[in-house]
Amino acid sequence: MSASAQNAPGKSGFDRLASPYRLLEYAAFGRALERARFCHFDLLGQRRRRRLLLLGDGDGRGLARACELLPEARIDSVDISAGMLARAGRRLPEAQRGRVSLHHADALSFTYPEKEYDAVATLFFLDCFTPAEVAAFVARLRPALRPGALWLHTDFALPARRGWRRARAQAWLAVMYAFFRWQTGLSARRLPGSESIIEAAGLKKTRVAESQHGLLRSVVFELPASFAGRNNRSGKTSRSAI
Repeated sequence: MSASAQNAPGKSGFDRLASPYRLLEYAAFGRALERARFCHFDLLGQRRRRRLLLLGDGDGRGLARACELLPEARIDSVDISAGMLARAGRRLPEAQRGRVSLHHADALSFTYPEKEYDAVATLFFLDCFTPAEVAAFVARLRPALRPGALWLHTDFALPARRGWRRARAQAWLAVMYAFFRWQTGLSARRLPGSESIIEAAGLKKTRVAESQHGLLRSVVFELPASFAGRNNRSGKTSRSAI
């Protein structure tokens, strides 16, 4: 296992949450977030993938699952929290460490290698940023994806239709944004609309699963193999419940 500190930030507000994070998650949502997080992960193992990128994976549950599904792939995990990365590293068996690189860095300024990644996962990550930050991040990351790459994206969502489901989601989101601003100094105050930003970069949405009455969404995007620099919105999107 290698580690790097490319443009490494100072102490992150998320460091203080590294130890209690999983307990806080389970106290609030049980295993709902974990089910949403890994809803489409099995797709990773359906064909050989050379290199995977995990962003903001936190305590390393995504990394551990990815190592099981992709026994030969190189895996990069980028996180702003040194504390979270340390916990992720401790999850790895010794036999897996030679192909995993942990990067203590800000994903918004990290230098991604061009056309290297067969898959990328953003799991409860992009909701930490403003719409402008997400747009800049997607533009920065897009050239690092190989044609046919998968993007597994799971995050909180606001149901479109008015009613008790939307009101419930608004209440949860208000509480969570207030908590994370208090604990970590988060600048975002609302969901950034990440799905539309990713689609605008030319990736096609192929699968959507919802749970918690629309509060959680797990989405699979794919970069068309024939990508030519413009959107491809053809084809059908598979929808399901988690």
